[in-house]
Amino acid sequence: MPDKTTRFSCKGKPVYHFLWTSTFSEYTVVPTDAVAKIDDRAPLDKACLFGCGFPTGYGAAVNTAKVEPGSTCAIFGLGAIGLSTIIGCKLSGALKIIAIDINSNKFENAMMFGATECINPKDYNKPIEKVITEMTGHGVHYSFECIGSTEVMKAALECTHMGYGISVIIGGAPPNENIHFDPYLLFTGRTWKGSIFGGWKSKECVPRLVADYMSNKFDIDGLVSHTLPLDRINDGFQLLQSGESIRTILIL
Repeated sequence: MPDKTTRFSCKGKPVYHFLWTSTFSEYTVVPTDAVAKIDDRAPLDKACLFGCGFPTGYGAAVNTAKVEPGSTCAIFGLGAIGLSTIIGCKLSGALKIIAIDINSNKFENAMMFGATECINPKDYNKPIEKVITEMTGHGVHYSFECIGSTEVMKAALECTHMGYGISVIIGGAPPNENIHFDPYLLFTGRTWKGSIFGGWKSKECVPRLVADYMSNKFDIDGLVSHTLPLDRINDGFQLLQSGESIRTILIL
């Protein structure tokens, strides 16, 4: 908890809260700052998507990058956060949305959410940043790294347009990993940004996002690929790790 205490124990030993919420527990205790009041009519099996995944990707596009109408975007990684980023780019009026993943099975969902074309780096014998630069002429206006790979973070920056391209890091890199890049990429006018929770102020913004969903501003139902009982939680993690799922919802 914020005061370094815990309300959980197991066999006499303290168990600490994950990110103040511990939502895999049947019962939990959370600080008031971790609670937001949402529309009572919102279905909880969809509202749970607003706890992290959807706002993170969607907000990276509409808040952090501030994607403009008619622009070109590249999204690296087509999990739930990458697909949510596509939604944000589409609703912002992007003209071309390039979806990139090494798993071509994810392309159908990407197109459904608004990607205009999909590419698999494994299909090319040159770096993906060069492929994208050649496809677009001079690079994209906005790129988004939704994986957590330092190499992909660098590639995402390199594929943006010189002078005004913006690249946003959304994925969390492994501890102690560093990025090595040519500073000339920034000197020539590109902007590198980071985005956590899509730039939203969670307590006040999550209820607004849920209200937008209830008014059909966007459709996130397709982000739920599997629904499992709580006692199969480890199966859900395996689906996630294998790349077979987008989001798995656990139901008691």
